[in-house]
Amino acid sequence: MAATPRFRDDASATPHNDGAPDTAPSDRKHPVDETLPPLKMFTSGLQHVAAMYAGVVAPPMIVGPAVGLSPKETAFLMGASLFTAGIATLLQTLGFWRIGARLPFVNGVSFAGVTPMVAIGKDRGHDGIAVIFGAIIVASLLGFVLAPYFCKLVRFFPPVVTGTVITLIGVSLLPVAFNWSQGGNATAHDYGSTTNIIMAAVTLVIVLALRKLLRGFLQQIAILLGLIIGTLIAIPVGITDFGALKNADAIGFPTPFHFGAPQFEIAAIVSMSIVMLVCMTESTADMLALGKIVDRPADERTIEGGLRADTLGSAISPLFNGFMCSAFAQNIGLVAMTKVRSRFVVAAGGGILILLGLVPVAASVIALVPLPVLGGAGIVLFGSVAASGIQTLAGAALEKGENALIVAAAVGVGLIPIAAPDFYHAFPKDLLVVLDSGISTGCVVAIVLNLAFNHLGRKADSDEAGTAPGGHDPVKAMEVAAH
Repeated sequence: MAATPRFRDDASATPHNDGAPDTAPSDRKHPVDETLPPLKMFTSGLQHVAAMYAGVVAPPMIVGPAVGLSPKETAFLMGASLFTAGIATLLQTLGFWRIGARLPFVNGVSFAGVTPMVAIGKDRGHDGIAVIFGAIIVASLLGFVLAPYFCKLVRFFPPVVTGTVITLIGVSLLPVAFNWSQGGNATAHDYGSTTNIIMAAVTLVIVLALRKLLRGFLQQIAILLGLIIGTLIAIPVGITDFGALKNADAIGFPTPFHFGAPQFEIAAIVSMSIVMLVCMTESTADMLALGKIVDRPADERTIEGGLRADTLGSAISPLFNGFMCSAFAQNIGLVAMTKVRSRFVVAAGGGILILLGLVPVAASVIALVPLPVLGGAGIVLFGSVAASGIQTLAGAALEKGENALIVAAAVGVGLIPIAAPDFYHAFPKDLLVVLDSGISTGCVVAIVLNLAFNHLGRKADSDEAGTAPGGHDPVKAMEVAAH
């Protein structure tokens, strides 16, 4: 049997899976800490930006008109969101002190906050935006304080839980890709047209063909190449919009507090604090998923740093007119597919995001990619996340105890917002912030059922003393997490 390669881990002194210290260190860096040649760094980073661009600009596109902002002011919000997403991504990937997961982890505007932000600021103009920003600042600072305690949830994420959550992340993202494939705007006359869907299918085939035919670095940027080729094909088809490029300014800076000083209202703060807890739950799940994919398991310290970067980035964001920032799961799929694990690649993507926020005309070039083209590529990206979750579940000893039942119930509950979007329509609106997130609800169900079936009220009855059914040793997990 070939020996497992060992890497020098500069970010932390995490022991190997057997819990023993590494007594034979190697000069080779862990792939997460490796740097690539400049051209590869830039193109791989650009690929990450292309994969998440639509997700960053979508929330301000919804919130801006809802609160009564003009098209020009909404465009300003979009640029600010790109700029602050870049700052948050740099905090995550590069980090300082005990801030940052130091993983190839992309941060951007959280979609979980869109509904409550619209409710807070609807038809209030600049005052509405100021109240939203004030609530985000307070909620983010509270999240920063809670991060060292919240990260301890990692001990409740054995493979049966992490596999379930990773699968739900991928499955929950697939409807986004399907929506993009139809055109992205359900009110548009061509939404769901055969042209849009065929364009998405063509892009999907192009990406798959490039992954099959290309080798080396070109294979790693197959998604980017697929988006470029798909966009070129879409021009004669007539679904590429050049309007944003024509009207974009050459230079623009997100002036601090452009819409006025933040205002603080208790109801708005409570609402956004709930959103922050949802974001922290999803970020924890995303870090566990990404840590497994890049072969650097996320322990308590990693998650604490990641949550601090999330919350600090969110607290800084309103200063530059941006919204709450959180993990972007679609980029986890890109890491899983390309096998490019360097966090410095994603840091390069963060730099590109900052540049796009400062140069609106450059951001408009990225915006030329039609949503059906992005949707075709998204099917591969998001499906890759779900596949990683299934792979994790394959090693979660589903034949033991009630592990299969845990997965069944958690996936079933997590799929409710996807399969039946109006299922919770009679519940209070404040609860919908949590219930409408299948990732959060599925995660909570998986954790609670794992505790109920595998830990509470029963002795260790697995093959090894002290090991709960499913192959998870809670004592060992805590020791690794505390390291």
